[in-house]
Amino acid sequence: MHTSTSASRRGGTAVALGLALALLAPGSPAAAEEPLRPVGDVTVTGPLPSDPDGDRLSGELASTYPFFSVQEQLAAVGYVEEEFLVSGLADAYASPRTPQIAPGTLLEEDVPFTTRIVVRRPADPDRFSGTALVEWQNVTAGYDLDALWNLEDVTRSGDAWVGVSAQQVGVDQLRGWSPTRYGSLDVTAGGEYALDQLAMDINAQAGKALLAPTGTDPMGGLEVETLLSIGASQSTRYQSAYYDAVLPQVEAVFDGYAIVVGTAPNRAGSEPVFQVQSETDVTAAAAAARRPDSDVFRRWEVAGAAHSGWQGQQYRAPLSERDLGGAPQYTCDRPPFSRVPMHHVTAAAYAHLVRWVEEGVAPPTAPYLQFDAAGAKVRNELGLAQGGIQLSQVAVPTALNSGDNSGASFCRLFGTYQPFGADQLAALYRNQGAYVSAVGAVDRANVRAGYIEQEDARVNHQEAVAFGRQLRGGR
Repeated sequence: MHTSTSASRRGGTAVALGLALALLAPGSPAAAEEPLRPVGDVTVTGPLPSDPDGDRLSGELASTYPFFSVQEQLAAVGYVEEEFLVSGLADAYASPRTPQIAPGTLLEEDVPFTTRIVVRRPADPDRFSGTALVEWQNVTAGYDLDALWNLEDVTRSGDAWVGVSAQQVGVDQLRGWSPTRYGSLDVTAGGEYALDQLAMDINAQAGKALLAPTGTDPMGGLEVETLLSIGASQSTRYQSAYYDAVLPQVEAVFDGYAIVVGTAPNRAGSEPVFQVQSETDVTAAAAAARRPDSDVFRRWEVAGAAHSGWQGQQYRAPLSERDLGGAPQYTCDRPPFSRVPMHHVTAAAYAHLVRWVEEGVAPPTAPYLQFDAAGAKVRNELGLAQGGIQLSQVAVPTALNSGDNSGASFCRLFGTYQPFGADQLAALYRNQGAYVSAVGAVDRANVRAGYIEQEDARVNHQEAVAFGRQLRGGR
């Protein structure tokens, strides 16, 4: 948890370390330890122009708004979206992509870079919670993806969300999408570090800029008290490499880490780590290698949820139409996109992580998904996974939601959604009231357990009532 200036934020740790070293006898092993290297300061410029209704230039999208902008939706709920350039000198570390060199190995110091960050924050300072979620933009699809952005949960909590473009793939796509807007971006030192060796330090420096900006304040005067590093899927490989191998060498910027549908670090550090996995991500091999919960680590697994499910696909479809000329289409072996709301669980996890950082209150534990002796997931007669966090969409089902699928492209990540027919629904629920009551009971239990928040339980209730009307009308 942070205070108002960079010096005071890190000052407590630095002073305590200095006093401890001063009290040690000369020549003792701890006295010879290398001091932590400071994370560099970036210069922030902007905000860049932002007019979603601006004209598009022939052959190029004009520099009128950020890629995948959601400015219009935010304005309606009292938030603003602004984009900034950040420039500085980053240290190059061996990345998860660097062959034959252990990730985190320092390769070179003070390499110039320029990238961008997107800030979505409350317009009214009184609405700001003090928490900033700094997401490492995912680039698996070939462009920056705010995989963990969720408008309802972020704006309801009063948090700020900040997307960082740290990797070459995303930055190269931005440069091609709008040379006018993004032509100055470079995270490879002119191609010298083309395997994302600068990315881990770039992400940390972008986070530090929210605490002690040089140049423009990207937070618009809002004071960040708790800074969380969040990431999904391949981004977590970099978060974990940073946590395991780089963070022991440098000053801490982030107060806690949320690792979603991806790889968690192995080291037990001072900053708590919260890993949330969908059913897709929990294979028999992954289950066998689970890191146990501890006073600095939590792992939750969500039955029926997909690595990339319905909510994210629905959110991104119109943005893809606008900025990429069309949303991707997939032909999978089974109907894709589980509709289990994984984002309800991640919203609860962020809230727990903030309390863990600020108050020392550890999150609740959760049961793991179950596997049989042959290494297969245990499923009930409806095909639904057993164990893990059982949301009402699985515990009181109206469809088969699974984390499994197969087929071309990314199909294996999408899970499955197969609605039940009228006869099956009639066999499960004697009437609308029985169905809605069962949903409410499961949601109340999940709220008490801390797996979802009350506001999301209300959303589930509204959806259950609406579905119950259809259930009644179909008989």
